[in-house]
Amino acid sequence: MAPPSARPRAQSRDTVHHPLFARAYERISVAAETRGGVGAIRDRLLAGLSGRVIEIGAGNGLNFAHYPRTVSEVVAIEPERRLRRLAVDEALRADVPVDVAPGAAEALPVKSEAFDAAVLSLVLCSVRDVARALAEVRRVLRPGGTLRFFEHGAGGGPAMRYVQRALDRTVWPPLMGGCHLSRDPVGALRAAGFELGPYRVAFMPEQGPRLPMSYCVLGTAWRPEREE
Repeated sequence: MAPPSARPRAQSRDTVHHPLFARAYERISVAAETRGGVGAIRDRLLAGLSGRVIEIGAGNGLNFAHYPRTVSEVVAIEPERRLRRLAVDEALRADVPVDVAPGAAEALPVKSEAFDAAVLSLVLCSVRDVARALAEVRRVLRPGGTLRFFEHGAGGGPAMRYVQRALDRTVWPPLMGGCHLSRDPVGALRAAGFELGPYRVAFMPEQGPRLPMSYCVLGTAWRPEREE
């Protein structure tokens, strides 16, 4: 396996800098792999992928161990410096070649139509401009290319949705690295022109109380073969 060619770049290249949140996310995400059932969700998210894959918002790289060997290369984009360093360490242990690079979802530093598949994993909640980020995903996917997504968003009954919106207007985004609780990832994918395939509701954690961040969707979409 070839080691990642990208290394953390200069601070001027960092479009996102949340050092306190990054430390907290590192601990929470590792614990969620087993106790929250997220590791099994990652297996389902990535099963059957092949060819060149771009992962947007790779975080600390916990997806890397779950990519099947049919994937020829993963280009992993992560804007936050600490998380990107952790992702580089995970890339060195992966069974497939992974190249970790800085960049924002709204301006991906790669060529158009260069990838067979794209992966969005708990990232649309925190991008600054969802529509622009999804337009970039369409740009870099080849026609007919696959998009796998695992995202959290609005869910539950009226009371829970009210709580999610209230937290989004107040303390949640500043405390949680720009994360939002009440976005609609499936609606955003439709609005961006993706063809939706099968998707299902998933929960984090799988067992236990339903929290404002518990409501997730796991599924597949495609860039249309022909653009309208």
